[in-house]
Amino acid sequence: MIIVKIGGSKGIDDAPLLDDISQLIKSGKEVLLVHGGSEETNQVAEALGHPPKFVTSVSGFESRFTDRKTLEIFTMVYCGRRNKSLVEGLQQRGINAVGLSGADGRVFEGPIKTSVKVIEDGKKKMLRGDNTGKVTKVNTELLDVLRSAGYMPVLCPPAISEEESKMMNVDGDRAAAMLAAAYGAEALVILSNVPGLLKNIDDGVDNPDNLVAEIELSSCADPYEFAKGRMKKKIMGAVEAVDSGVERVVLASANVDKPISSALNGGGTHIYRAAASAAASNAG
Repeated sequence: MIIVKIGGSKGIDDAPLLDDISQLIKSGKEVLLVHGGSEETNQVAEALGHPPKFVTSVSGFESRFTDRKTLEIFTMVYCGRRNKSLVEGLQQRGINAVGLSGADGRVFEGPIKTSVKVIEDGKKKMLRGDNTGKVTKVNTELLDVLRSAGYMPVLCPPAISEEESKMMNVDGDRAAAMLAAAYGAEALVILSNVPGLLKNIDDGVDNPDNLVAEIELSSCADPYEFAKGRMKKKIMGAVEAVDSGVERVVLASANVDKPISSALNGGGTHIYRAAASAAASNAG
């Protein structure tokens, strides 16, 4: 099984991804898709007069501050237009897709946080009224019912909190990592609008020498060395997936022909535990 996470940043074309998924499934591969929708959420939030707020945690990770109004906008975009657009595209390619949020059937579940410690103007602050959490459990039973009946799940945040049963914003890359771990996936492919982890984001995306081709976690002192902004969360998700038994994670561009196949065949940044496991995965 291959788990694919498609980001929601500006400038991503879904067509190459959907074409590739269709071809992979028809060739006998099983693919599960997780998607984001950050850029569209920002645009809708601005239009509704509730502009997005991004914060940086004390540990240096950037995230969306999700008050209840933001959660409603987030859900409207992710579970509505974005999810159904991907479902429609797959249906048009002969794939019987069904869209679910992580809250549906408790597909993605975990603890919720109602406050977050952030750094603002060089000072530590506690912001309350947040609705974010972390996926610690995946309801594979529901997904397996769909899979066995011939449906392809297309998944997205929000998730559901384990005790309060409240919807919560969760990081899509880390949710995809938990999904890959739950299924012991052969690979997790995280696609975005950049070709992978770049050594210097200011050097541009077209310089092949700027791309970090691989990260071998067994010998890498700091996998976050080159990661900036949102890329830090992608690296975090990759590390969590590998630590949970996924053979390899690939960070790659969505805007190339056959983006999943290209990533699995060497494109992007490959993250794995040790060279031996990467070789075995490539051989498979």
